Amino acid sequence: MALIAAIFLAVFVVPGPWGSVVVAGGLLVEIGEAVFWVKISQRRRAQVGAEALVGTIAEVVAPCHPDGSVRVAGELWRARCDGGADAGERVRIRALDGLTLLVER
Repeated sequence: MALIAAIFLAVFVVPGPWGSVVVAGGLLVEIGEAVFWVKISQRRRAQVGAEALVGTIAEVVAPCHPDGSVRVAGELWRARCDGGADAGERVRIRALDGLTLLVER
């Protein structure tokens, strides 16, 4: 956006040779902004997949004695809780076994 504004200024407002200085300044601003946003976006790896659920809190939907189901981030998952958990309780996801979450109270 800064480059487009600089080009319009160079063509319609700024006299003579100063137009190329304004365009160069706009280009430098655009490059700096692009570098800034690339660095910001690459600070942390994206957390995706079922493995990213380990350590999060889930709510038990169907009693886990030892098998049941839990709701995590709006999704229903099969769960296994060795200690048992009743519906409405909160449990922590400790591991993943295929598509079954291993949870603990």
